[in-house]
Amino acid sequence: MGASELRNFVDYSELPDDVCDVRIRDAKKRLGSSAVILGHHYQRADVYRHADLVGDSLKLSRLAASSSAESIVFCGVHFMAEVADIMSKSDQVALLPDLAAGCSMADMANVAKVNRAWKELNEILGDSFSVTPVTYINSAADLKAFCGQNGGIVCTSSNAGKIIQWAFDQNEKVLFFPDQHLGRWSGAQLGLKDHEMKVWDPDLWCGGLTETEIVNARVLLWRGHCSVHQMFQPQHISDFRAKHPDGIVISHPECKFEVCEQSDYVGSTEFIVETIRNAKPNTRWLVGTELNLVSRIAEEYRSDGKIIEFMSPVICMCSTMNRIDPQHLLWTLENLVDGNLVNQIIVNEEDRAAAKLSLDRMLSVS
Repeated sequence: MGASELRNFVDYSELPDDVCDVRIRDAKKRLGSSAVILGHHYQRADVYRHADLVGDSLKLSRLAASSSAESIVFCGVHFMAEVADIMSKSDQVALLPDLAAGCSMADMANVAKVNRAWKELNEILGDSFSVTPVTYINSAADLKAFCGQNGGIVCTSSNAGKIIQWAFDQNEKVLFFPDQHLGRWSGAQLGLKDHEMKVWDPDLWCGGLTETEIVNARVLLWRGHCSVHQMFQPQHISDFRAKHPDGIVISHPECKFEVCEQSDYVGSTEFIVETIRNAKPNTRWLVGTELNLVSRIAEEYRSDGKIIEFMSPVICMCSTMNRIDPQHLLWTLENLVDGNLVNQIIVNEEDRAAAKLSLDRMLSVS
């Protein structure tokens, strides 16, 4: 595409949603197969409706990379667009409509703090240092690169248990970041006890742990969490079961251990969608994951007599992903029509190669 004058987002910021909707559809027609719009499950409805492909972050990146599209417009958050750039072909570009769409969990682990933790572990363990770094896909590209450079690997919410088992086959211990809850739940499913999984606080010397705790731990859980899934509490499940004894509870493994423990099913966003889709008609569900997804499937399966409720009485959605609105999407697409790339996400070559190594390890294992 030949570049032309860049459209200014200020000109789009006050456009009504209905105007954006019409112009987005028109821009998509003009772009045709040269662009593909990816919509994460947690995306707001007025953006999600325009997605060509929907799903979780890894699935979307893999689908986009296998497409013929030159431009990948990721309606998700920053780390997702990074994964799309890492996994895409050399003639594809990844765009994020709003660069402010980040992930608070991903931000809880940065490469400087992880490097410091790695150094402290080396100092404590010395010659017996035997640690595999495992990062959740909800992390920055440079952390995926760190894992690639240090014999580590990436995991998703659906394969974390299998990945941790692989990590144990390489070394005695696992440093798991950035989500402590996914790591704890996955470790427990492998039979690990509480004393074998210790929380590493990156703001404290040696994670705030004693030398004995570090030596005896099998998994060191980074002190990070998802602000949305942190909202759900065991009491929400107890209240639901008291009102609806036949109700079914399904939760995402980013929820606290006590919430997962009291749930009937625990799994990724894809797992949650598929489980409810395949459930018997006229069933009632309490769902512990992001509100946009819960609202969407509640509407989709209403005709089957399925009643689907959001777990928390407090409304909470992924606020950073919500930053991608129809105005930002339209701005991105109409600039593409003009031949301009806005908000391109580019992972530097060194990090790209090392991060891809850790992703390829995961794909090979799972």
